Amino acid sequence: MPSPLTYHLIVLGCQLNHSDAERLATLLEKIGYKKTNDPYQADLIGVISCAVRQSAMDRIYAQAHKWNLLKEKHPLITLLTGCVLKSDKAKLKYKFDILLDMKDIQTLPKLLTARHAQISDFIPSPSYLSITPTYESHFKAYVPIMTGCNKFCTYCAVPYTRGPEVSRPAEEIYQEIKNLLAQGYKEIMLLGQNVNSYGQDVKDTRSPNYRQTLPTFAELLHEINSWPGDFWLRFTTSHPYDMSDELITVMAEGNHLVEYLNLPVQSGHNEILKKMNRHYTVEHYCERLAKIRKLIPQISLSTDIIVGFGNETDEQFQATADLMKKIGYDMAYISQYSPRPGTSAARVYPDNISKKVKTEREKILTEILKESAWRYNQKFLRKKSRVLIDGIHKDKLFGKNREFKTIKINSTNQDLIGHFAQVKVTTAHPWGLEGEISNDD
Repeated sequence: MPSPLTYHLIVLGCQLNHSDAERLATLLEKIGYKKTNDPYQADLIGVISCAVRQSAMDRIYAQAHKWNLLKEKHPLITLLTGCVLKSDKAKLKYKFDILLDMKDIQTLPKLLTARHAQISDFIPSPSYLSITPTYESHFKAYVPIMTGCNKFCTYCAVPYTRGPEVSRPAEEIYQEIKNLLAQGYKEIMLLGQNVNSYGQDVKDTRSPNYRQTLPTFAELLHEINSWPGDFWLRFTTSHPYDMSDELITVMAEGNHLVEYLNLPVQSGHNEILKKMNRHYTVEHYCERLAKIRKLIPQISLSTDIIVGFGNETDEQFQATADLMKKIGYDMAYISQYSPRPGTSAARVYPDNISKKVKTEREKILTEILKESAWRYNQKFLRKKSRVLIDGIHKDKLFGKNREFKTIKINSTNQDLIGHFAQVKVTTAHPWGLEGEISNDD
């Protein structure tokens, strides 16, 4: 009997890419491949790419050369999928054996049959999102509710790599989550480039009002939040333009829905927001946050910010710094602007802010964040927090609470991994908490 074929997946970028990798893993295992953690022993190496930053693509270029050298020792197939810009596809098509859009991943078994004759016959689902994932975790799961984006922010490559918004059927989403809950999963993360616009791409043109044939995102959340059981429900990412009153009201219902929201602002200056094609003003953004905090006072707020966008002046940057101080985020993902080929920003706006200035601006915002995050985290000090234990590192358990705060726990009881536990917080840092297991339930 021949040895089983093996595969190794490398995932770059966001949670959506990790979720896509779980579906790709199912497809490969259905046709006879077995997972290996050693790329040098794999018969197939698959890369789920990220086109958001050039650094990710640089890593792929560097690794592709090494993988091609491996082919001299044993037959190896290299696969590139995920978010790949057209310009990168043209450069990488000679370095990978198979380049495939994720939405076309169902064709992979047929492509592999010609190279590995011993793989099994398998007819995949018509939509890649309907493939049952091989979940990496046995207690936390990513559940994509849509793919693609229609916003066309000028700096973003996603509409060009993932295409327009396509929402999954609600019943398919419900069934996947019900299956997970029946298996004892404790946390469900709903995914989409803009989850707030779920269902807006499907219309019934027979109706004079173009009635939606899918629920709104708020209605989807309300339905899942009404189910029995002991689980947490999270979602990402939200767009401020589509943050409706209906959605905020549903978020305030609590129960399974946790007190955490990532709401990217990107810039604190309206002129920059307009150049970014973000569809909202600073005033609108702040009004949405005020309503959210009114209904959910304890909410944990994170954001995304880009520094050094084309022609960003000191005054415009200062507006972003002032906004950060005003809002007081307890987490922010701050990145230096990197033009992506094919986007309108790369064509229209010069990348004329020096690396030195970008780095200085990033440091200034990080210091502001450090202060506001420390203040927010102090509220947990000497209090009990319910934590979903993720794992153990350096003789300490770690996990996250409802507010998505990472907590290091002075315990080595690995039986707690994958379960909720009450933790008394003993130390609060800007970037996390420390605590000990409380015997009280």
